Amino acid sequence: MIGNFKDILASAQNWINLVIVEIRADAGLMNDRVTHLQEIKDRVLAFAKERDWEQFHAPKNLSMAIATEAAELMEHFLWQSPEASRTNMDEAKVRAKVEEELADVFIFAIEFANMTGMDITTIIDAKIKRNAEKYPVEKAKGRSVKYNEL
Repeated sequence: MIGNFKDILASAQNWINLVIVEIRADAGLMNDRVTHLQEIKDRVLAFAKERDWEQFHAPKNLSMAIATEAAELMEHFLWQSPEASRTNMDEAKVRAKVEEELADVFIFAIEFANMTGMDITTIIDAKIKRNAEKYPVEKAKGRSVKYNEL
């Protein structure tokens, strides 16, 4: 009996948290400083569930969607110099389009984590630690070569 109550309470708390996130989003109160990653993961998952899209969200499909959206992001900078790509980000129209493509990349990556049970914070932390070992500051600072060429 107590186990069922705890499950019901946890479900209710998740629902309340999602409603609060939606209210904050509608009010324009979501930003990186105040929004927890789990809130974004829950919102992305809820969006897919409401549309019954989870059935299409196999790792294969999501990885391809990430690559497709990344290509659409890159298209905005095709044939530009590095300097021009930085300057273009100051133009509101270009920036808005780039923001949409970057959001798509993040949304599909977050949904990939949702569908595969990956904890984003854990895997990013592990990867940064591995990269720190492969690219020690004293060897890699100011250099853009691969770790096996340091």
